[in-house]
Amino acid sequence: MAEHNDLGKLGEELAVEFLQENGYTVLETNWTFQKAEIDIIAQKDNVLAVIEVKTRSSIDFGLPQDFVKPKKIQLLVKAVNEYVILNDLEVEVRFDIIAIYKENQKFNIEHIKEAFFYF
Repeated sequence: MAEHNDLGKLGEELAVEFLQENGYTVLETNWTFQKAEIDIIAQKDNVLAVIEVKTRSSIDFGLPQDFVKPKKIQLLVKAVNEYVILNDLEVEVRFDIIAIYKENQKFNIEHIKEAFFYF
């Protein structure tokens, strides 16, 4: 497996741990619908958090959250709509980003709630 794939997998594992430590119930990881993949679907209270995890080995080329592009957002919206319908959920949906980057041999984790909206 390529090194960037290993880093991405580690980032998703760190994000799951972070969410659980902060009171979220992780419902799904790597949930797919058609061409879309949702990294993490978690719930806290009546909020369904759709979480895109972005992990970088450094921030030399930009912050991790800067790499979530409009096409990815469009796919996430389509996928979560299907997830809510399939599971007959009555919840508020929120789109978050968990940005992870390495600094001085330590990973920094930033949870950006309501990172983007859809209409």
